[in-house]
Amino acid sequence: MRYLVAILLASAATPAYAQHQGHAMSGDETASPATPEESACEEEAARHRAMGHAVSEGQCAPTGHENDNHGAMDHSQMDHSSMDHSTMDHSAMGHGGMPADIPSGPPPAAAGSGPANAADAYWGVEAMNEARQRLRHEQGGQPYFWFQGDRVEYRARENADGYLFDLQGYYGGDLGKFWFKSEGEGSFGEDIEGAEVQALYSRAIAPFFDLQAGIRQDVAPIDRTYAVVGIQGLAPYLFEIDAAAFLSDKGDLTARVEAELDQRITQRLVIQPRVEASFSAQDVPELGIGAGLDSIEAGVRLRYHVAREFAPYIGIDQEWRIGKSADYARNEGEDPSVTNYVVGVRFWF
Repeated sequence: MRYLVAILLASAATPAYAQHQGHAMSGDETASPATPEESACEEEAARHRAMGHAVSEGQCAPTGHENDNHGAMDHSQMDHSSMDHSTMDHSAMGHGGMPADIPSGPPPAAAGSGPANAADAYWGVEAMNEARQRLRHEQGGQPYFWFQGDRVEYRARENADGYLFDLQGYYGGDLGKFWFKSEGEGSFGEDIEGAEVQALYSRAIAPFFDLQAGIRQDVAPIDRTYAVVGIQGLAPYLFEIDAAAFLSDKGDLTARVEAELDQRITQRLVIQPRVEASFSAQDVPELGIGAGLDSIEAGVRLRYHVAREFAPYIGIDQEWRIGKSADYARNEGEDPSVTNYVVGVRFWF
């Protein structure tokens, strides 16, 4: 009897146990863990929601296309024009770190299609004309004053030591200037051998050359006035050239060519070879000048720039009187070939 009652109780409890077991299985299905693909999708959806993109819930739910190979899809054939990008918040996408495309090639034709003086429409013609005039003035149109003592030196030589000065300067702008030049030399204790002053109008004829014309007045050894025309500038390879022809009030035609080159040894130490040649179209006995090549002077000077505006120097200079000019010198008891050991200063302001 007891066995019969136990069997009846066990048979009554089995459906209830089976029912509870079924409830537990249903709960496990709802909380099943997401797949790695679903987790990645949810993270991507959250990032897009942070950007302001509208991503609806359930976008990461399995769709049955998980095994599709999107890498093999041809996106070029998709019609992206139908997508609504207006609601995207690109400011949150971090595009600042993306490299900007640099345009290449000539500017578009529309860039030069405007009026020549477009600013006139905004600021007025009168105001812009004044601004343009001031710009030209401040960018090279204003006058300058410049003065240089190119050679101011003591000359040690045989018999009697001497001196020489070579000064020049100008006032004006880039195109037009008033030039003045002065040279003189002599021996200490004697009358000055020669001295002259030039006043020239200088006009730029090339980026580095000026055409000069004016007058020259000699005050020693005799007073004489000359008309002057010449060129001065910087030749290729940085040779400084000064060439001029002189026509005196007595009809004498002479010419002089000077060339010098600054070669930097250091930023402050400069060596300068220099050569000068004089010519005459006729004999000028009163000045001891013979026709043809009158004289040659060649020298080299080594100067040290204490400042850009001030540079003492030492050097050696050789003078030759040529042809009939040498004969005139001998007749006066002079040596037609003279060597000068020089010490001097070059300055400008």
